[in-house]
Amino acid sequence: MRILVTGASGFIGGRFARFALEQGLEVRVNGRRAEGVEHLVKRGAQFIPGDLGDAELARRLCQGVDAVVHCAGAVGTWGRYQDFHQGNVVLTENVVEGCIKEHVRRLVHLSSPSIYFTGRSRMDVREDQVPRRFHDHYALTKHLAEQKVFGAQEFGLEVLALRPRFVTGAGDASIFPRLMRMQAKGRVAIIGNGLNKVDFTSVHNLNQALFSALFAEDQALGQAYNISNGQPLPLWDVVNYVMRRMQLPQVTRYRSPALAYSLGALNEAACLLWPGRPQPTLSRTAVQVMSTDFTLDISRARQYLDYRPGTDVWAALDEFCSWWQAQHGQR
Repeated sequence: MRILVTGASGFIGGRFARFALEQGLEVRVNGRRAEGVEHLVKRGAQFIPGDLGDAELARRLCQGVDAVVHCAGAVGTWGRYQDFHQGNVVLTENVVEGCIKEHVRRLVHLSSPSIYFTGRSRMDVREDQVPRRFHDHYALTKHLAEQKVFGAQEFGLEVLALRPRFVTGAGDASIFPRLMRMQAKGRVAIIGNGLNKVDFTSVHNLNQALFSALFAEDQALGQAYNISNGQPLPLWDVVNYVMRRMQLPQVTRYRSPALAYSLGALNEAACLLWPGRPQPTLSRTAVQVMSTDFTLDISRARQYLDYRPGTDVWAALDEFCSWWQAQHGQR
């Protein structure tokens, strides 16, 4: 099988492209940073540079491949709607159109469980429990992108969407690095009682789920799948585990959610007034994410993708910490 992996210069896309090469697939990659895919090219991947915002490039990327794993997109909770729309909806439209015009058989789309997020605790969320209103630009545009993907079924494209939660492992540059930098300055506080449970996903387990989606049988098609380790853990226990591994002070201070939310609102207001609108160090969404329960029901993935998480969360965290220390010359 010959596949295209978009977003291959990023964490998830890069890790999956490498995994696919190790499984013997022919892999074409696209990404924003050429230096981010050098290790894949050395392993035999074909790299075609360019912006997926260019519909003609997206079509050219799809030529001669059997399947596309679409990992590219805009991430985060801060920024303008038009930027999220461009990065998630327009890019996905172009990939879908390229797949249809070039007769690609299957599209596996990387989505997000952020579409479920309401700012309040939610446990064992199923794929059909999507709120009527979306919490932020990211959630809305990821949902709209999914709709573009599922709409392509009427043109004969086989589609699946995966919604992985808090993916971590070597290469993760989004979940813990920001917290580590803040804690190095003593600026992190536990929000709430510190007992809120959340799901994490080892990147190894996500790789297996993406690979299974490439070969899944007909009954699995046309559906979205929650992906996690199926092992909810207290978020602040995980944060402090990473802090210990990184030889940083434990987070021991507590802050009420109401006070933290107010501080987040003030921080956002200041950043909106600042030239360039920099990302706030504390936002209202971050406060809600760090103080609420958020877990997923992964029974659909178990049933249709034969998804069986094989790497536990602690092993994924150890892998992240070892990688980070090696990258930054720490022991």
